[in-house]
Amino acid sequence: MNKVENTSANFQKRNYKPAIIIISIILIGAIGVLAGMPGYEDFDAFDVTILPLMNAIFNSFTFVFLVCALVAILKKNITVHRRFIYAALGSTSLFLVSYVTFHFLAPSTPFGGEGFIAGFYYFILITHIVLAAAIVPLVLTSVARAWNMENDRHRKIARWTMPIWLYVSLTGVLVYILISPYY
Repeated sequence: MNKVENTSANFQKRNYKPAIIIISIILIGAIGVLAGMPGYEDFDAFDVTILPLMNAIFNSFTFVFLVCALVAILKKNITVHRRFIYAALGSTSLFLVSYVTFHFLAPSTPFGGEGFIAGFYYFILITHIVLAAAIVPLVLTSVARAWNMENDRHRKIARWTMPIWLYVSLTGVLVYILISPYY
């Protein structure tokens, strides 16, 4: 038996489904709870208004990493693809920490625009929120299938995950740009 056959014969698939469900529920639930919290008016350890800018920067990095991952996989360079996906996961994780911190510490910022720009903002915001909730289990499932070497199943879900994740990271930056004058 050659090395490749030996490796696949000894490979044990893992069931990531319970972890995906738990992580998804905790993340989406925590963000949902934070949306209803008033924030701390008297928090003054640092200027929390820097955090939305950090969120936009992390979203920008995620978007760039995802584009690079897409280019790498189209060129069939799996190693580079994997590295950029991990980089995107890292920047997304930093975004989540920054996002949760901001929404825990700061009151909600109302959008002050009117007319067309308000409609555009709310369309972007609502689609961003809905797809951001959907992307959590999609990303985790895509990664789990790759880890389990379920390449066909990974490709099938990644065809949905990649464009949605790209949209969420890009619209996260747009939301920041549109609401930043009102912080």
